[in-house]
Amino acid sequence: MTGPAHIAGPGDGAALWRGLAEPDASYDVVIVGGGGHGIATAYYLAKNHGITNVAVLERGWLAGGNMARNTTIIRSNYLWDQSAGIYEHALKLWEGLEEELGYRLLFSQRGVLNLAHSLQDVRDGVRRVNANRLNGVDAEWLGPEQVKEICPIVDVRPDVRYPVLGATYQPRAGIAKHDHVAWGYARAAAALGVHFVEHCEVTGIEVSGGRVQAVRTTRGRVAAGRVALSAAGHSAVVAGMAGLRLPVQSHTLQALVSELLEPVHPTVVMSNAVHVYVSQAHKGELVMGAGIDAPNSYRRRGAFHIIERQMAAALELFPIFARAHVLRTWGGVVDVTPDASPIVGLTPVGGLYVNCGWGTGGFKATPGVGRCYAHTIANDEPHPLNAPFDLERFTTGALVDEHGAAAVAH
Repeated sequence: MTGPAHIAGPGDGAALWRGLAEPDASYDVVIVGGGGHGIATAYYLAKNHGITNVAVLERGWLAGGNMARNTTIIRSNYLWDQSAGIYEHALKLWEGLEEELGYRLLFSQRGVLNLAHSLQDVRDGVRRVNANRLNGVDAEWLGPEQVKEICPIVDVRPDVRYPVLGATYQPRAGIAKHDHVAWGYARAAAALGVHFVEHCEVTGIEVSGGRVQAVRTTRGRVAAGRVALSAAGHSAVVAGMAGLRLPVQSHTLQALVSELLEPVHPTVVMSNAVHVYVSQAHKGELVMGAGIDAPNSYRRRGAFHIIERQMAAALELFPIFARAHVLRTWGGVVDVTPDASPIVGLTPVGGLYVNCGWGTGGFKATPGVGRCYAHTIANDEPHPLNAPFDLERFTTGALVDEHGAAAVAH
């Protein structure tokens, strides 16, 4: 594909998209949720399927939910074939996305290390590397000295509390600038005719004769031929408006960034045992996260004891961070399924589609799920890559259990 002559960026001055104060009376497709997945789905509906009479309804501001509250890690080294398929599809799209959208995304393929601290970690890691290779995903098993070569600031001494026995490594993994990704997709989708309506909360979904008819919003009723849910941590609430009960639970996930530092951390490092993952953003701040908060919650705020444990865990691996200062912390609402895999596909309600349950892995999947979800909506049948993640698997028992490969919180 021949790329655009100019790659735009947020400093170019022109408005990236035109938001509507009020939605039109009806649309062919209404997407509930203006995060990364919702915006990407709208873009691929228009670009790949010629469906441009689309509205993205967002109760807050565009990409102001989890898209603005994640740690931007991108990788595809999941264990099971089904997961590797959709995440590798996404990673391949990431590799050409800046050129396709004509927008600067700051996609940086700096690699990701998943550290092993016990013999069981080693066995699990080697198994995952072999599974990845069988699925065409780049993966390597590294010893402690090789880990040190890739990330010199990791403490690999054998006499520490959590000795590094090795690590899985995916060289093509990396990070991207989350808001740039949302803006790039929104700009491209708007140019194709997609409508974005911010501060438009969906308050009800009308169903008649087993088929969706319209959504009710704080800005009036909007008739819809099809309704696609993409509301992340609030998916269960929105689906309940159509009488649909989803097997998901919502939790708070917290993260933090440090003050700006000189470049010291060249890759992404994750560890289950000490329960932390760390990267360094383009500006210089350390970006750090851990596991989800145990209680079910819709709050988006941090708690000191979680942050304290998270920083203590980071210091186990990176003693050099001892003098760094925390700049800010935040929380997001993530939706988790019983098998730690997403739900993407049709529902028992005609014309109603669901995309949820990504837990903390939603950002990395953005291009892949956007493309597959758009296919599902346009053709009223799942794309082969998201077919294994249908709602019916919780009835049939054909689960895709990714609790291990989802790592700390990914």
